[in-house]
Amino acid sequence: MLKRLLVILALLLPALPAAAQHMDPVLADPKLEARAHEISREIRCLVCQNQSIEDSNAPLAADLRRIVRERLAAGDSDRAVRDYLVARYGDWVLLKPRFNVQNLLLWLGPALFLLIGGAIVAGLYLRQRRAGAVTAAAPLDAAEQQRLAALLAETAPADDAREAR
Repeated sequence: MLKRLLVILALLLPALPAAAQHMDPVLADPKLEARAHEISREIRCLVCQNQSIEDSNAPLAADLRRIVRERLAAGDSDRAVRDYLVARYGDWVLLKPRFNVQNLLLWLGPALFLLIGGAIVAGLYLRQRRAGAVTAAAPLDAAEQQRLAALLAETAPADDAREAR
C-alpha cells in the first residue's frame, strides 16, 4: 500500500509547478481578450527586461496584464492603453520604441553608422588605389639605352651557363 502511494506521489511530482501557476483573469469578450494579448506582446516586462509581459511570469508582469485588461474593459483604445503605460513607466516600457526626437538616434543610428563606415571604407580604398598607382616612367635617353644594353650583354652568358647545367 505504501509503495503504491509513493508511486502515485512520484508521478504527480512533475505536475506541481503547473499547479503553482495561476492564470490571469480572462475578459468575457473574446475580441477584448485578443486585444489584451496583442498589447501585452508589445509591453516590456520591467523585471525581465527582454521579455514581453505576455511571456513573463513575474508578479509585476501579471499586474501590468491586469492593468491592460482593466483599461480595455473600461473602453480605452489600444493606443490609449499604451499611452497610459508610457505615461506611468516611460518609453522604455515599449518593446518597440516610438519614433520621436528623444530616441531619434536609436532609430537613425544604424543607418548613420553604416554611412560613416561606408565613407571610411571608400576613403581607405581610394587612398590605397592612389598610393598603388604606378606612374609611367619617362622613356630612356640614348645613354641609358646603351648602358642597359651593356648590362644585359654582361648577364646573358652567365644565364646561358646556368641553363646548361
